[in-house]
Amino acid sequence: MHQPPLPLTQDLVLIGGGHTHALVLRKWAMKPLPGARLTLINPGPTAPYSGMLPGFVAGHYSRDQLDIDLVRLAQAAKARLILGSVTGIDPDNSTVQVDTHPPVGFDVLSVDVGITSDMPTLPGFSDHAVPAKPLGPFAAKWDSFRTGTGPATVAIIGGGVAGAELAMAMAHALKQRKRPATIHLIDNAFALSALPTKSATQLRAAIKTLNIVLHENAQITHLGKHTITLDDGSTINARFITGAAGARPYPWLANTGLTTHDGFLTVNDHLQTSDPRIFAVGDCAHMTHAPRPKAGVYAVRQAPVLVRNLAASLSGDPLKTYVPQKDYLKLISLGKKSALGDRFGLTFSGPWVWDWKDRIDRKFMDQFDTLPKMPTPPLPYPRAKGVKQAMGPKPLCGGCGAKLGRDALSKSLATLKPAQRPDITPLPGDDAALLHTGGARQVFTTDHLRSFWPDPAVMARIATHHALGDIWAMGANPQAATLSITLPRMAETLAQRTLTEILTSAQTILQDAGADVVGGHSTFGDDLTIGLAVTGLIDRDPITLSGAQDGAALILTKPIGTGVIMAALMSGKARGSDVADALDAMQKGQKTATHILRDVAEAMTDLTGFGLAGHTQNICAASGLSATLSLDAIPLLPGALDLSERGEHSSLYENNRAGFANITDTPNSRLLFDPQTGGGLLAAVPADQAEQTLEKLRQNGHPDSAIIGRLQTGPVGQVSIA
Repeated sequence: MHQPPLPLTQDLVLIGGGHTHALVLRKWAMKPLPGARLTLINPGPTAPYSGMLPGFVAGHYSRDQLDIDLVRLAQAAKARLILGSVTGIDPDNSTVQVDTHPPVGFDVLSVDVGITSDMPTLPGFSDHAVPAKPLGPFAAKWDSFRTGTGPATVAIIGGGVAGAELAMAMAHALKQRKRPATIHLIDNAFALSALPTKSATQLRAAIKTLNIVLHENAQITHLGKHTITLDDGSTINARFITGAAGARPYPWLANTGLTTHDGFLTVNDHLQTSDPRIFAVGDCAHMTHAPRPKAGVYAVRQAPVLVRNLAASLSGDPLKTYVPQKDYLKLISLGKKSALGDRFGLTFSGPWVWDWKDRIDRKFMDQFDTLPKMPTPPLPYPRAKGVKQAMGPKPLCGGCGAKLGRDALSKSLATLKPAQRPDITPLPGDDAALLHTGGARQVFTTDHLRSFWPDPAVMARIATHHALGDIWAMGANPQAATLSITLPRMAETLAQRTLTEILTSAQTILQDAGADVVGGHSTFGDDLTIGLAVTGLIDRDPITLSGAQDGAALILTKPIGTGVIMAALMSGKARGSDVADALDAMQKGQKTATHILRDVAEAMTDLTGFGLAGHTQNICAASGLSATLSLDAIPLLPGALDLSERGEHSSLYENNRAGFANITDTPNSRLLFDPQTGGGLLAAVPADQAEQTLEKLRQNGHPDSAIIGRLQTGPVGQVSIA
């Protein structure tokens, strides 16, 4: 008898992918709490590690080495990752507000969002400078600046340890690139005052050796383009200005109704805020029982206690006390591969200190590269013949990668009798039917997806755009939709939260398309699946597969690669940033593209499970033509080609590949058979209108649109590459 998974009964939500939460996710992956649904909310798919930032700025580490991949980490922990910025917490309603997402419900919550810069309050800073926090945007802008050429001028506002580290790292990086540089370090008081005298003296000597200009007791009045004006009227010129002073909490924390200290969430010795269901850690928290400076070492040490207390809060067990250490080892980068150490009044420096720091930092990051995996249970024995072969060499993909193969589908459809009703116009090969209701022409389609991403709201958006693709491809206007939803087994409260997220997300997209949700059906099962039946109205002949003419150009409105990226996500081999790009592409609607293409397209389809080659073949077969595709012209999602080169592919790939023996096997050509979910429109357009149409698409929100090939007379249904 089938044993379904345990029902989900409690929602644990983590806000922010800071160091503490990253460690919590890793520990959760090794020992999850049965019945708890874990959610991480973070603005992006990665989180930079602050300990390696000076090394990155100096050029010792790559950007990839700086970032913790939260997508892979969440995948290992079986957590859903919501990509968005939190704008508020409502403790009364147990919800979190997110800028990209419907409100997220919680039973237990933890906040680890770090701090932001107070620099933007300085007149002119927001327009002419970049704060050192958040680290991600700063790292990207510095990377762009340091790879330039010619003389460089840089100014760092804030003469504390962080500012000094940045100044020395920048000086070293520019020297390595043989760029003459002037580095200014500016403080409104006495620099490095937080350090013991001996350490501060050595650090000042290091700054002087690198010819960094130190400005102390310098009051800044405002910033202009490449200038900093001081209160004495003098100016400092700099092409790159940053600020490492004035760190402050995110303003929305003070609006939560939770107790704060100078805007930071106050926590007790269990790391709980004034609401015992809500925890806070890292720099955004103020420990009332043992105040400490803002330092990453405390965030790291809080992780074991936090994960224990989160699980205890969900299960009803007693909480554990967090006791912070009194002092901590400070390791300060000196630009080149040398560092200064300070603890308990002792000061030491040299390359060996850098090596020590480097080992500590790499060890911290290595634990997020080598993630725990649940072993695959062995197949039972004895078993029926063919089980192993039917399972295939890799796990079944979600989305369109989980569709039936073309052979099984076409053979099954061939057993159906022709339509018996006179008000139905058969459209062989097209995914939507044409119905005649009174004097109206209506197209009707259905589509559903098994989840491949654990956020129900994202899956709802993808499934809705995916189903609308059939309506858009025929040139119709969406009219109404019913939803069919299968939820994993969960408690009533979680089911209501999940269903609300799905319905809200789907309705937003449908209403933007001009359609309404008119009903549906829901049930429980093992996996989340979302399906839609959609109708559309059309006041002209529908665009089908069969109208293309000899010489037509083929236009594609979206890049391809979703299948290989999501398959690699399942195996833990996809980069988080590439997954985020793929999700964005699948959530991009085709309304504007349809309005442009339906006046010129001779034939059109939406790109889904059969891949680009398969859907091109469908147009060719229906129109009595052949096609030549230009591999170099086909837009690809970031990371898709790299994964194809490494041998990654969707579980539907082999089936899609069959029948195209004339196409040479290369990493690029393999992507022609990659099943797409929520793919773009593929349209046959008269050659003399193709360039003009392409320009309209690019100017109206579809910048990746491309002319990818042409149709011609030849062996019917043959697809070749050039």
